[in-house]
Amino acid sequence: MSKLSELTATGPLAKIKLPAFLQKVNWGRQLVISIPFFWLAIFFFIPFIVVLKISFSEAAIAIPPFTDLWEWDADEAFATLKLNLGNFLFLLEDTFYLDAYLSSMKIAAISTILTLIVGFPMAYLIARAEPNRRLFLLALVILPFWTSFLLRVYAWMALLKMGGPVNSILIALGITDEPIRMLQTDFAVYIGIVYTYLPFMILPLYSVLEKLDGTLLEAAEDLGCRPFQSFFLVTVPLVMPGIIAGCLLVFIPAVGEYVIPSLLGGSDTLMIGRVLWDEFSVNRDWPMASAVAIVMLMVLVLPIMFVRNRIGNKEEV
Repeated sequence: MSKLSELTATGPLAKIKLPAFLQKVNWGRQLVISIPFFWLAIFFFIPFIVVLKISFSEAAIAIPPFTDLWEWDADEAFATLKLNLGNFLFLLEDTFYLDAYLSSMKIAAISTILTLIVGFPMAYLIARAEPNRRLFLLALVILPFWTSFLLRVYAWMALLKMGGPVNSILIALGITDEPIRMLQTDFAVYIGIVYTYLPFMILPLYSVLEKLDGTLLEAAEDLGCRPFQSFFLVTVPLVMPGIIAGCLLVFIPAVGEYVIPSLLGGSDTLMIGRVLWDEFSVNRDWPMASAVAIVMLMVLVLPIMFVRNRIGNKEEV
């Protein structure tokens, strides 16, 4: 019996009869669940509503640089709601924004695949290591988070520049006769994103690989599977939840990445994060920037919800 039920039965609320569904509610559990929802309401839903409101307004030379949606006529006590759909329609008319979305999705997808290729062997190695060594290996994975994100990006700028260590090593090994332009290219952006988000791929994969039953691989070998076949027929399907979680943790922030493309990419590296920055800070067109952000959020959230529902339905079956 919950505390509320005891209070209702013996305390001053004994004469008040609560509905049956309220008597069965576990208020302690509901309080614990409400904490993350309260957190999301403050730091996600409320800012989302504010940005959505700005996206339906018009740009103005004022502080803040947009008009109000509500207009109130005090003399006639008449309120008017004005929704400007021109920002969203302009996104469909101007191919620049579509190119920015597609370029961001392409760079994020390629970076996610590269991160998976690099992170899966590392996660597998950590999961199959001796138990007393796993903590040390995991600490090495998390160690880059102890330094500033900007410092790590600037370090890659020093490594990839024309006279940097990478070009010096390539010339010393005889791979190339002259320095290769790696900085201010999409190649540098891929390296920066893979390096930065690699722990977000390794940790979910490790959590799943650690629980993988090794006897299943032995059974597959007894049935005639080669290691390559058992990997794709046994290991990959079993760790698919970790693969999906890691890919989402890398893909979602990579789509809206701004710092890495700005510092490591060239002028032709078009990503939606840079477009948002230009609209907010350079053009001072907050309504247009808000519309771009809302569309980007919808493009990311709807497919993720669809994938999550498909996974949930398969688990129930």
